[in-house]
Amino acid sequence: MYTRVSRSGGRAYLQLVEAYRDDAGKPRQRMVANLGRLDQLTSSQLDPLINGLERALGRSRPPAKSVEYESSRAFGDLFALTELWKELGFDAALRRALRSSRRRFDAELLVRAMVFNRLCDPESKLGVLRWLETVSMPGLTEAITHDQLLRTLDALMDATEAVEGALCEQIRPLIDQTLSVVFYDLTTIEVQGDGEVADDLRRYGRSKDGGIRRQFVLGVVQSAEGLPLMHTVCEGNIAETRTLKPMLERVLDRFPVERMIVVADRGLLSLDNIAEIDALCEATSRRIEFILAVPARRYGDLAEAVIGVDAMEGPGETRYNDYRLIVSHDAEAAVRQGRQRRETLDALMHEGEKLAAKLDRQEAGEVLRGRRASDRGAYARFHRMVAEAEMTRFIDLDFEADLFHFSENRAAIERAEALDGKLVLITSVEDLEAEAVVSRYKALADIERGFRVLKSDIEIAPVYHRLPDRIRAHALICFLALIVHRVMRMRMKANGSPYSPQRALELLSRIQKHRVEIDGKPFEGIGKIAPEQRTIFEALDLPEPANRRL
Repeated sequence: MYTRVSRSGGRAYLQLVEAYRDDAGKPRQRMVANLGRLDQLTSSQLDPLINGLERALGRSRPPAKSVEYESSRAFGDLFALTELWKELGFDAALRRALRSSRRRFDAELLVRAMVFNRLCDPESKLGVLRWLETVSMPGLTEAITHDQLLRTLDALMDATEAVEGALCEQIRPLIDQTLSVVFYDLTTIEVQGDGEVADDLRRYGRSKDGGIRRQFVLGVVQSAEGLPLMHTVCEGNIAETRTLKPMLERVLDRFPVERMIVVADRGLLSLDNIAEIDALCEATSRRIEFILAVPARRYGDLAEAVIGVDAMEGPGETRYNDYRLIVSHDAEAAVRQGRQRRETLDALMHEGEKLAAKLDRQEAGEVLRGRRASDRGAYARFHRMVAEAEMTRFIDLDFEADLFHFSENRAAIERAEALDGKLVLITSVEDLEAEAVVSRYKALADIERGFRVLKSDIEIAPVYHRLPDRIRAHALICFLALIVHRVMRMRMKANGSPYSPQRALELLSRIQKHRVEIDGKPFEGIGKIAPEQRTIFEALDLPEPANRRL
């Protein structure tokens, strides 16, 4: 027998039906009982019937179970990051470097939590604790405290050499031991807070983002493939040229490459730099070469050599102090630079003519509003405007003349126009074509993208730590996050994935872990993995999380 819903006259009835065979052996059905209209039946009417049938069969219905649900937590992004972290060997390397019998918590696990937080939802150290309440991080089974996070930062600095050495050991197999091209650049990181501490890193200096700010300087060394290798933290007012030699010494100490080509931007070039690189080659018996951009302030010294190079059909070159001087020309940039200079000069000349006209009217006896103007005052005001626009070499002011007078320096303008759109590189590399040298230098833009990732996605700034070691530890956490971010980008790009690392982590975070207690017994599981999430795991060459009871 079985139940059946029968419909008649727009109503539905619940019936008890028996199936049987007639004398001819054909299957038939007959209604045994009509239990009533379906819309009028209630559980109180049907439960006695159900319980009676259960008793007739010798069964007893169990009491209603107690079911409690917990809030779902993001899991997929942290699972992928954990698998990648282990595959890179960072877990074992940091565990060895941070081993301590005095510590009652797993410092490597807390480092991992802070690094993953920078990648998934950048927060302050207190914010990390709030974030951990919303996610399910593999390996983290106990609540952590703010004090433990700060002690982990201190542990990183207490074991700086061991930690950096362990990280380099994991990266070293990825570096070509016979020829390694490394990119080096610096950026400034804004810090907050007043007061001074011993050996303070927080110094006022000119920010890369513009203006004078309290900051520290972060330098990053990156491989030609886009993998960050090392980082440095310096005072906020340090001269960029002073950081090049210490960086080279550290790279050579950590990575035993036979030949290294250093690619760096304009602010790092000086004659002292070049001499230091040559001296370092002799001291280490290793081949160190460089590709450095000549800063614009040095173009005047090299103008004759640069202007004489034909770079219209492709990079051209000449020699300067026994080094190759390579010149590349960008026609669009030349037009843009010339137009901007002309517009600025025209505006300045217009302001100068207004000052001169005011002096002429005043000399003619016209009464003007405001303080009486003077030729000396006009000189001072106009010179200030020209200096702020950085156009002093293009406008001549005759300070010896009694009357306010100025003019364009046509020779300086024509020389600048001849240099517009020119990229000037100085290099000691002799076995690369000029085009290859220019291409290597332009690849330096990738390290700038890394700085943008640090400042936007990873949110390294602003920094609220004031102790130098805490600032260095914060920079190390963010640098580790940058390494993981770049490895993700490299793998996804190699496998043709259309997603950025940040978008990939966002999509994976939608794989959530669910926890429910039934009669006090816990059950856990993860949500269904969508096709687009499965493609991300494939692009990262990582396994998918198994949906099993834990």
